[in-house]
Amino acid sequence: MNPRRAWPKAVLFDLDDTLWPIAPVILEAEQILFAWLREHAPRVAQQFTIETLRQARLELLARQPAFQLDLGALRRAGLIAAFEQAGEDAAKVELAMTEFFAARNAVIPYDDVLPGLLRLKGRVKIGSVTNGNADLQTIGLARHFDASVAAPSFGVAKPSAAIFLEACRQLEVAPAEAVYVGDDLRLDIYGAQRAGLRAVWMNRTGQVNYLRDEVRPDAEVSSLDGLLDWLRREHA
Repeated sequence: MNPRRAWPKAVLFDLDDTLWPIAPVILEAEQILFAWLREHAPRVAQQFTIETLRQARLELLARQPAFQLDLGALRRAGLIAAFEQAGEDAAKVELAMTEFFAARNAVIPYDDVLPGLLRLKGRVKIGSVTNGNADLQTIGLARHFDASVAAPSFGVAKPSAAIFLEACRQLEVAPAEAVYVGDDLRLDIYGAQRAGLRAVWMNRTGQVNYLRDEVRPDAEVSSLDGLLDWLRREHA
């Protein structure tokens, strides 16, 4: 029987698809944005569809891969190009982006998230590390986090060790004293372990570890309840 180790000083989370599902939210946000375009930038809505705008973004990303660091900036650049092509006033793009981001942050956390965060609070420091544009303040969860690092503002994305190390620095813990929880095997598990953190795979959908020869999570759970069970089981 392995000896139990001390509780980590910090638990850090990925956000999208770890604490809430993101794909349906983005699809809904794109519908809301396009409805806004029909009313306020009709020439764009007449010349483009949601799908052709998406395809244009992908082509722009292929030409300028640096946009991978900030998909919000990619969407903004895509809209500017579409507005200019359609002869609409590109000054309206910021209003369009405000509409999109409001809808993009209308996420619904999984049922286990708030109770789990509350159970962790006071026991460990809580942080987040994300490559996305989720705004914890808008979502209403910011008060539960002691530090949050996002790739678009930090300038470096997962799986780089630097973004995980920055979160540990802000939380004033050593990487070995922290556990990172995320749904993506390469970005989250591989990235966190390479930075010296232990990494728990949040596998809510029962995926198979397709990187099993390269990436081995320290644990696999399907909810924050499972995470808390693992923490209690493995730590004194």
